[in-house]
Amino acid sequence: MQAEALRDFIIDKADDLKARDIRVLDVRKKSDIADFLVICSGNSKTHVRSIAGHIGLAAKNAGLAPLGTEGEIDGEWVLVDLGDVIVHVMQDEIRDFYQLEKLWG
Repeated sequence: MQAEALRDFIIDKADDLKARDIRVLDVRKKSDIADFLVICSGNSKTHVRSIAGHIGLAAKNAGLAPLGTEGEIDGEWVLVDLGDVIVHVMQDEIRDFYQLEKLWG
């Protein structure tokens, strides 16, 4: 799957579980590890875990097994690495603290 199609697939799956403030950062000119970062917020640790789990499972069912997932135990910030697209699902406080959009923008 092309990076753009994967990005759109992830946005759709995040929206399925009511992820908030979904943002996409194009990092092709800034990084060799991914083409896009998808950043979104969940209301609670359970919501964050659910969004990330839904994205990972949907990708796996589409034949795109995640390369790795981090942070499921804590649930404040879960990262799902899908190769060309890296997904960050965060609680608002964590997102405000790390400001990934500002860091990569």
